Amino acid sequence: MKADPVKLEIFKSLYSSVAEEMGVSLRRSAFSPNIKERRDYSCAVFNREGTLIAQGDHMPVHLGSMPMSVRAALESLELAPGDIAVLNDPYAGGTHLPDVTMVAAVYGSGQWPLFYVANRAHHADIGGATPGSMGRADEIYQEGLRIPPVKLMIGGQINQDVMRLISANVRLPEEREGDLTAQLGAIRTGETRLLEIVERYGFKEADDYARHLINYTAALMRRRIRDLPDGTYTAEDFLDDDGFSDQPVRIAVKITISGERATVDFTGSAPQVRGPINAVEAITVSAVYYVFRCLIPGDVPASWGIIEPINVIAPAGSVVNARPPAPVAGGNVETSQRIVDTVLLALAETGAAIPAASQGTMNNLTIGGIDPRSNRPFAYYETVAGGMGARPAADGIDGVHTHMTNSLNTPAEAMEYAYPMRVRRYAIRHGSGGRGLHRGGDGVVRELELLTEAQVTLLADRRKTRPYGLRGGEAGFAGRAQLISADGEQEIGSKQSLQATAGDRIRIETPGGGGYGRPDEG
Repeated sequence: MKADPVKLEIFKSLYSSVAEEMGVSLRRSAFSPNIKERRDYSCAVFNREGTLIAQGDHMPVHLGSMPMSVRAALESLELAPGDIAVLNDPYAGGTHLPDVTMVAAVYGSGQWPLFYVANRAHHADIGGATPGSMGRADEIYQEGLRIPPVKLMIGGQINQDVMRLISANVRLPEEREGDLTAQLGAIRTGETRLLEIVERYGFKEADDYARHLINYTAALMRRRIRDLPDGTYTAEDFLDDDGFSDQPVRIAVKITISGERATVDFTGSAPQVRGPINAVEAITVSAVYYVFRCLIPGDVPASWGIIEPINVIAPAGSVVNARPPAPVAGGNVETSQRIVDTVLLALAETGAAIPAASQGTMNNLTIGGIDPRSNRPFAYYETVAGGMGARPAADGIDGVHTHMTNSLNTPAEAMEYAYPMRVRRYAIRHGSGGRGLHRGGDGVVRELELLTEAQVTLLADRRKTRPYGLRGGEAGFAGRAQLISADGEQEIGSKQSLQATAGDRIRIETPGGGGYGRPDEG
């Protein structure tokens, strides 16, 4: 059946609205500030074959990788009506352990699934050696509870055995149960809305237009690739280190454009490392998905069609496709950013309108201890904004989350209410963006005072390397962090965990974006 353009647009909006409403449901019913305030979650809709149809405008690093979680769930489990799978295993379609995914089949009156729905949320703690589960580990077993695809809900009833198992292995069981329940509710929202679409249009038409949307997106992507000059384009960039060695970690890419297809080959990237910056294959595919989606102008349907004309080669055992038991907490948040930087740098050689490098890190900060107000454990997690890279026709944006993160900073009021901390300073780091015809966006300064003894962990990058400029633009400033105590200021390493006491302050200064064009061109 040939697609009607008007109906195609209608179904694009319908399916996208389902994912967006799932996100609203999850946000409003979540317990933790990380999900409720920072919106560190994602929701998506899949057709009856498990192919991505639509997703909300949530976290890019989640959305490009979630199809692999759905595939892993469907390969491991038979999802009957009322069943909901839960998983976080990075080696079974996940990203890193704090990202917990739920998957459910949507049934009508028949015996076969009509659709699948899924969501993913970053939990502020999932166990492991350090509060926040984002520490300097050298094997995945230190990073927290690893959940293969299992059923958290069976026949509409919560599987209390699985819920108890999860609760027994995390620092804040009530908060985890609250957030998991919010995810379950968001799944039900998605199921309800999809069945309403089927009731209105009939399943055949709804299913046909789901396939049309995927094919339409693939056609748009093929057309955009065809507009790029045929050829091979290479680039490399580096992560500062892995937290155990001072050696930089290479990300290398070779992009081959041939007609309406692209091959993105990461052969030559560093072997997987001891520290927690290894990325699994799902992360690498997700980063490529994001970059190529950005190449398409306008409001493109966010379906799996984007990746259909692209072949991603990520050698097994490398830092972009690690094998167990490599630790992976930072692969999701740091290596994903560097993969994006490297792919964009290669694509800049095609003549496409590519921005200079943004801050290139998520500045992951976790703080945990005992809250003296309640005498109960707390675990704070946040990523901190930085500078966006300058664009060919405009400056970069100051103090914004870029590329693989689309979250917010925790509001000061929410942070001080939820945690024994006080926000001492939150400001633009003026002058940290790279100079150029168009300047890079400035980073931020975020300073927190601890009101109790706590363990502080930083997992970040771009402390030794700097976000690159393009076309003669200067690099942005590198980031830094300090512990300010009665003994003075102590530099915090980019991948370090330390003990702090009440009255100590943590100051994070995030990188600026690179500049675009020579400064003297203006």
